[in-house]
Amino acid sequence: MGGLAERLTPRDLAFLIEEQPTAPRHNATVEIFEAPDGGAFDYDQLVALIADRIAFVPRYRQRVQWVPGRLANPMWVDDPGFDLEYHVRRSALPRPGDAAQLRDLVARIVSRPLDRQRPLWEIYLVEGLEGGRVAILTKAHNALVDGVHTVDLGQLLLDVTPAQKPVDDDDVWNPQRRPTAAGLVLGAVRDSLSDPATVVATARGVGATAGHRARRTSRKVLRSAEAVLGTQERPTPVSGRLSQQRRFATVDATLADLRTIRAAHGGTINDVVLAVVAGGLRGWLMARAESLAGLRRIRAVVPISVIDENEEATSLGSQIAAHFVDLPVGEASPVVRLHQVSYSFETHRATGRGVAASRLTGIAGFAPTTFHAVGSRVAASQPHRSFQISVTNVPGPQSPRYAAGARMVASYPVHPLLPGHPLAIGVTSYDGRVFFGITADRDLVPDADILGQCVAEALDELVDTATGARPRAPRGRRRATPDITGKADRA
Repeated sequence: MGGLAERLTPRDLAFLIEEQPTAPRHNATVEIFEAPDGGAFDYDQLVALIADRIAFVPRYRQRVQWVPGRLANPMWVDDPGFDLEYHVRRSALPRPGDAAQLRDLVARIVSRPLDRQRPLWEIYLVEGLEGGRVAILTKAHNALVDGVHTVDLGQLLLDVTPAQKPVDDDDVWNPQRRPTAAGLVLGAVRDSLSDPATVVATARGVGATAGHRARRTSRKVLRSAEAVLGTQERPTPVSGRLSQQRRFATVDATLADLRTIRAAHGGTINDVVLAVVAGGLRGWLMARAESLAGLRRIRAVVPISVIDENEEATSLGSQIAAHFVDLPVGEASPVVRLHQVSYSFETHRATGRGVAASRLTGIAGFAPTTFHAVGSRVAASQPHRSFQISVTNVPGPQSPRYAAGARMVASYPVHPLLPGHPLAIGVTSYDGRVFFGITADRDLVPDADILGQCVAEALDELVDTATGARPRAPRGRRRATPDITGKADRA
């Protein structure tokens, strides 16, 4: 059966109208899988798996339908020409594909906006990885995954055992007929007369559209004036006008290392992650020979889980809030950086609204991929973008997950970049490991791999302070960790 048509919320509409060619609004995740014993994980199996599970997320078979005259917010309507094989795509690396090749492919794919005329998602199966592994790259628009009505499709593909859980597939999907222009107008008028909330939502949507156009016009005028007067500011390492292309870097760590640091110095795992990011940014800026005199701190927005005051709100989308942290990149001591980051969260913890990782995983709709999607929505919704970088750290399951019998061995978040923000970092813990995904603008941050190296070294530095080991060489060394194709990587 088909899905029910619903109107986009003002917030979802804002994600569509504010999207730019240089800043597409989709989240992505790249996951690495080992082939099952004596078998393989191929394209046909992935298509069959998605076909089996997609009924649980009806919006993945719906597209955005605009209302003539913008009399009301657009609708989510069934796509009568829905083509699963259009959305599930096949790609490959030249065998044996290595980590750098996969990262380059991911960067190219996430640079491309989604087709507005179709449901707003894509999944790629990437074959040819070393060791017989495969990667699954998912893309879903910020307007699609809200953690309330729709969760990320990727989480529905995973099982807790190699055996696929049985799914009741008795229902056959029959899309609802596509509404006509006259029907859309009549529906808008009817909804406006019968439901005052529709009028309010439409007014907000129109206001958001007008505001977006005004901001875009003012930016053009300002850039023209700056060009004439010669007053245009040079972009800083963490700001500037984005290109249409991306870079992607990854870092692996063990959860045991982060726990060792926490046990020695206090705080939480999230504090440790942010301290590592701060140290990585510091090392990266120094590698660029940037002066830290005028950039002592980098302001980060960190989406965090909270207890919703409305006890009936049990969905993930209603329990994520923005928290701002000044990352102390000018501080030389890794331990002092950690204490400063930890102190910035004390006020939040004192409110009693914080949610422990163990409780977070019990929230309806929770999964790392959905949390990252909602987290990027929260970052994008902040007024005036009063931050320089977004960092989202999500606790994941600490036992293996499987797709069609293939074991997932790594999961890297790929966060979208916002206008003027050339860096975004996502972190996911899973099965005893921690995976950092660094999204960067290709032109403004051509050395994203160096930033990844510096993040790994910042973690090593903190581990040394916790274990009493001698400090390691500041450059050219990092811990041997499995890369995203499974081969040990020593830089």
